[in-house]
Amino acid sequence: MSERAVLEALLASAREGRAAVLATVVRTRGSVPRHAGSRMLIDRERGLVGTIGGGCGEAEVIAAAGDVLQSGLPRLIEVQLTDDVASWSPAVCGGVMEIFVEPVVGHESR
Repeated sequence: MSERAVLEALLASAREGRAAVLATVVRTRGSVPRHAGSRMLIDRERGLVGTIGGGCGEAEVIAAAGDVLQSGLPRLIEVQLTDDVASWSPAVCGGVMEIFVEPVVGHESR
């Protein structure tokens, strides 16, 4: 999925007044699936557009997006893609990604 698709989905969310969250990889260290500048839009009504790498790391960011939607406050998340004792995935890259997760249209009221 292209960056253009992410930006078009972002514009569609804004036009329709839907709250959405934009996740952007801002820094990486080591081996990672996506690099700085990669984006993903999380829109509860339309789903995901784009990717920041998939797997457990992306799931962690999607979970954080719920908090960002509720609070309206951005967060910087560090996603560890290192192999550890608790890892069940053979597809561990070994690096670290820092991802800025921000509300882009609005936030949900509690």
